[in-house]
Amino acid sequence: MFSRKTGIITLFSNLVVMFWAMVAQAYVGLCCAHCGGNMPLNIFGGGIPEPHEFRFKISQMFMEMGPLRDGTSDILSTTLVGMANGNTFPSVPRSMQKHMTMIGGAYSFTDKFAVMAMTNYTANSMPMEVKPSMGTNFTMKSDGIGDITLLGKYRLYADDPLVPTSQLSTVFGISIPSGNIEKKFSNSTVSGVNGTLLPYKMQLGSGTVDPIIALTYQGSRDPFWWGVNTKLQAHIYNNIQGYRRGQEFFYDFYFMKQVHDKWVIHTQLNGSWEGKMSREAYSGRILGHGHKSTSPANNFTSPLFDPNNYGGHKVGISLGAQFQPVPMQIIELTATLPLYQNLNGPQMRDNWMLRLSYYFEVPTKKSRRYKGFSAPKELGF
Repeated sequence: MFSRKTGIITLFSNLVVMFWAMVAQAYVGLCCAHCGGNMPLNIFGGGIPEPHEFRFKISQMFMEMGPLRDGTSDILSTTLVGMANGNTFPSVPRSMQKHMTMIGGAYSFTDKFAVMAMTNYTANSMPMEVKPSMGTNFTMKSDGIGDITLLGKYRLYADDPLVPTSQLSTVFGISIPSGNIEKKFSNSTVSGVNGTLLPYKMQLGSGTVDPIIALTYQGSRDPFWWGVNTKLQAHIYNNIQGYRRGQEFFYDFYFMKQVHDKWVIHTQLNGSWEGKMSREAYSGRILGHGHKSTSPANNFTSPLFDPNNYGGHKVGISLGAQFQPVPMQIIELTATLPLYQNLNGPQMRDNWMLRLSYYFEVPTKKSRRYKGFSAPKELGF
């Protein structure tokens, strides 16, 4: 009789523990409770890991750009091909493909403070329309390591220190200029161009140490998560080529819903504003790279060399899904399409972007979660 009662009590206790865990999982989402549930992996600086835990993320991004746009109007590249007279150019971009592999890691020291680091490897490809008398069409290319970003994240406010449903955080740090900004032509069909400097956005970094500051709000109510993120990346001095990028401001709104124990879907509104390049690169301004007959006094051979043909305001919409194959690991696929683009052109506009990410958390021996699941104290064991 005693054994039967003990068995019933044990079974009931296990059912209570399992129910409690299921409720917690539905409330928490796919990542840890301390992170506030879920956040799209493509949004900058998301989540603070549990104290004394590592977090890693690997992403592969595919992006297609084109056609050319000036303001809010698209332009056919063929209409700009001609003599270098300021309105037409011997070489004009038709499209652009960007493939970027991004890796990042984070470590949390306390409930409020974490550090992060990230970098990327980028491959750019830009098919060019060339004036027939100057050469044949070719594809401009560049690839290599991008800039390294070092960040700290501090939680300014949370309604609950362990399982927040409303929290506000700030991110601060710098971008270190590890990306090459002196990449040169190597396969141009136009005479005298190989060995000269590639245009700005074919370069792999900014060339300057850039301060970064961001502000992130996250909210949740089972089974929903939402938030807003803002980020400023400032360019405050000239690089070795004598120019600096325009200031960059980003904003994101997101909304997520957990539709299954292992699945979360999300939608986002992603915006960015970027200023023009400060001035022409030294290699163009002084050595004549990107100018007709390599003379600085002559017109540009492509709109890509004009520092005024950069920057503008972009707004896009993203749809994505997260899947949890095992606890503390997430796979996410996100697709982005443009809604609005007002560009300082002519320049390449965004067409579409696809991003696949893999995220995982690694508790250390000091972590609360390293000890495994503990039953509620109310159960007495």
